[in-house]
Amino acid sequence: MNPEIKLMEHQKNAVAHILYGNNTLLAHCVGAGKTFQMIAAGMESKRLGLAQKSLYVVPNHLLEQWGSDFLRLYPGANILVATKKDFEPANRKRFCSRIATGDYDAVIIGHSQFEKIPLSRERQIALLEDQIADITYSIEAAKEEAGQQYTVKQMEKTKKTLKAKLEKLNDQTRKDDVVTFEQLGVDRLFVDESHYYKNLFLYTKMRNVAGISQTDAQKSSDMFMKCRYMDEITGGKGITFATGTPVSNSMTELYTIMRYLQYDTLMNMGMGHFDSWAATFGETVTAIELSPEGTGYRAKTRFARFFNLPELISIFKEAADIQTADVLNLPVPEAEYINEVLKPSEEQKEMVEAFSERAEQVRGGVVDPRVDNMLKITNDGRKCALDQRLLNDMLPDAGESKVNACVENAFQVWEDGKDTQATQLIFCDLSTPKTDGTFNVYDDVRNKLVERGIPKEQIAFIHEYNTEVRKAELFAKVRAGQVRILMGSTPKLGAGTNVQDRLLALHHLDCPWKPSDLERAPVKAS
Repeated sequence: MNPEIKLMEHQKNAVAHILYGNNTLLAHCVGAGKTFQMIAAGMESKRLGLAQKSLYVVPNHLLEQWGSDFLRLYPGANILVATKKDFEPANRKRFCSRIATGDYDAVIIGHSQFEKIPLSRERQIALLEDQIADITYSIEAAKEEAGQQYTVKQMEKTKKTLKAKLEKLNDQTRKDDVVTFEQLGVDRLFVDESHYYKNLFLYTKMRNVAGISQTDAQKSSDMFMKCRYMDEITGGKGITFATGTPVSNSMTELYTIMRYLQYDTLMNMGMGHFDSWAATFGETVTAIELSPEGTGYRAKTRFARFFNLPELISIFKEAADIQTADVLNLPVPEAEYINEVLKPSEEQKEMVEAFSERAEQVRGGVVDPRVDNMLKITNDGRKCALDQRLLNDMLPDAGESKVNACVENAFQVWEDGKDTQATQLIFCDLSTPKTDGTFNVYDDVRNKLVERGIPKEQIAFIHEYNTEVRKAELFAKVRAGQVRILMGSTPKLGAGTNVQDRLLALHHLDCPWKPSDLERAPVKAS
């Protein structure tokens, strides 16, 4: 290890947890140094003979940064860092062969690349057959208990999806000659930003309960299967997840984490099914809340409260190493939070009334869901709140719109920071730049700032820098004060953007909803 770098006490404790404990979740706040913790744990595992080859799965846009941080902590390490070209169809097999045959201290690949390395067909079939057997049992139990038709239909739909996957795997016409995950020789798996894998398949007999996500992302199913394989070869000691926001949007995500990292514990306790876990540790709560269209109130039942909490924490902390910002007391700059409260235009008021009428029609079932639905209504509401021209570009530019307020504030910060070349970031998730000439917020903001006197070359869009090399150049310009206003969306400009050297202000035009997005400042600490 680089003698000039000293790990903090909580980092050393986390490394010890990984080395001496079972599967580990590093649930540390943003900026706590999870990167160095995982790097040190992987290298110490090899030094102590606990592992031979560690695989690090990181967000695609952080690959180069991870490689740089690894060599900064261990200058003599023999590491293999994947590039986008390595996982193109023509090169993927060769690269996977390099992983399998090379004696690397660590292999670093992106989230999307990890998904392209398949498990063996036989193992996938066996795991899918287990899932089909489980859901078949649940369907029979629901029928015996006179379960609601809705519940049975949902589970039947999930079973049909699983069978389709199984038939695809059983199709012998597809020649499968790629290197499988088992053949890579990996015996330690580290997953950075593991909350990206929160949408794991889930079936339940609970009906009309919000807060129980049943979406199934392919990448999450793939991760789950690979975690089950890692448990087999390591005895439940070979997986480390890291995230600053382990529960970002739904309480079921806690159960999902436990399925990834504590699967055998759940099975031994008789909680292999979500309903068993929920009956032991969860409680549904019915409360009055604002309707999605924002014009009335409704009663909503949510899975929103835990009980038997000491027992749940005790089980969870067998895997979780939790460090919050107030515990670590990390040195962070003080921030002044300013909420701009703006009055709606007359056009926006009329639009909100129209949203309410559309919502009533959707709830009444008088409109085809393919024509209009609640998701479309809420999305139109977000557009309306940002700028009315997003719904109709023939409408006037409202004087007190969010866009104009942001332009005013950004120009004032730019003017005040001239002497120090202070920089600022503007986040906007809707209405990203377009090349077809249609109205979008990004171009509108830039044009208005340029009209006020800011040089165009000092304003950049993250979307225009579509390669890792170009992004690195852009971030260097921001740190140097050459680009003083950088605009981007939360996914593109959030976690991993290291441009805080001269940063004076952040502007959120359409604030994200998920706590994980709100928690993550646009900086990345090692």
